[in-house]
Amino acid sequence: MDTEAQHTERDRSSGPADGPEEGSRSTHVRDRQAGPVSWGRTVFLGMLCTVALLLFSAFVLQPFLIPSGSMQPTLRVGDRVLVNKLAYRFGSEPRRGDVVVFDGTGSFLQEEPEENAVGALLRGAVASLGLTEPAGSDFVKRVVGVGGDRVVCCDQRGRLRVNGAAVDETYLHPGDRPSDVAFDIVVPDDRLWMMGDHRSNSRDSRDHLGQPGGGMVPVERVIGRVDWLGWPLGRLGSLEGTDAFTGIRPPDAHHG
Repeated sequence: MDTEAQHTERDRSSGPADGPEEGSRSTHVRDRQAGPVSWGRTVFLGMLCTVALLLFSAFVLQPFLIPSGSMQPTLRVGDRVLVNKLAYRFGSEPRRGDVVVFDGTGSFLQEEPEENAVGALLRGAVASLGLTEPAGSDFVKRVVGVGGDRVVCCDQRGRLRVNGAAVDETYLHPGDRPSDVAFDIVVPDDRLWMMGDHRSNSRDSRDHLGQPGGGMVPVERVIGRVDWLGWPLGRLGSLEGTDAFTGIRPPDAHHG
């Protein structure tokens, strides 16, 4: 009887001792297995989010880093703006006063900048997130004339005139005149006349008058309209519009 009791006590005491040890081992095994799975899932989700963000940037809303002061004071160097790529996708066209981003190949640039294909792809991906300067062929300017408009500078009072009407350009950089270069042009159909707000520090349509295309930007080359400021936080919000072109008569109604 005593022997049986001793065996019984040993069995009871050894059971719990073995239990936690086995449980601890199985827990460690599960932890080791869960680590790689969690890491792989994190990488996959990160890649998925990046692809989704790039697609959103390519077709809907693209951050754009302002690389120069040609649009001051409206846009400053280092600003991150949000370009609405749907603004002109459903029959709408750029209007006078819109601030737009466009591909200047064939108008501001006669040839595309040479760049390594892989480097261009990587740069384009990073630029599409607003993390670096845009491609050398991308520009941001204000639409001053649309197809059929006659744009003249300057009248006797030093003002820009569109279709015979003087334009009060309150958005110009303080101290700048509408233009130091005289011009009198008619914008062809489906083309745009572009100018920066900092006229004394902007290379725009005026600088390409004698070149093929005459500095006129094809509407199809417009990437989108600048609708919002995303950075710095102190300037966060929608881009203020202008009523400078309100009341401009249609192109076919102007007088020489």
